[in-house]
Amino acid sequence: MIVGIGVDLVDIPRFERSIARTPRLLTRLFAPKERMLKPHSLAARYAAKEALIKALGGSDGVHWTEIEVVSEASGRPRFALSGSTAEAMAARGITRTHLSLSHDAGMATAYVIVESA
Repeated sequence: MIVGIGVDLVDIPRFERSIARTPRLLTRLFAPKERMLKPHSLAARYAAKEALIKALGGSDGVHWTEIEVVSEASGRPRFALSGSTAEAMAARGITRTHLSLSHDAGMATAYVIVESA
C-alpha cells in the first residue's frame, strides 16, 4: 500500500553556489561515496533525499548521511539506508521505496513513493 509520495526540484546552478559558499554542506548532506559525484548528480541526490522526507511526512529519525542514493547495475537509482534512518523506516512500516531521478536544463528532480506491507 502506498503511504507517501514526495517530489522535489533543485536549481543546479543555485545548488552549486550553495556548496561553494558552504563546503561543509557536502559532509552534512551526503554519504562519503556520494561526495565524489559531479554537481548535477549531487543536486539530483539532494532532491531525492528531500522527496523521501516529504513522502515520509517529516524528518523524524531521518539523517541525511544515512540516506544514500546508489545505482543498480542497470543504472536504476535506489535508496541505501543505514543506521537510525533504516530503523526509523522499519518502525514506520515502510517496506519498499521507489525512486526516479532526472536532470536537464539546469534543474534536477526526484520523485519518491514509499510503501508499507
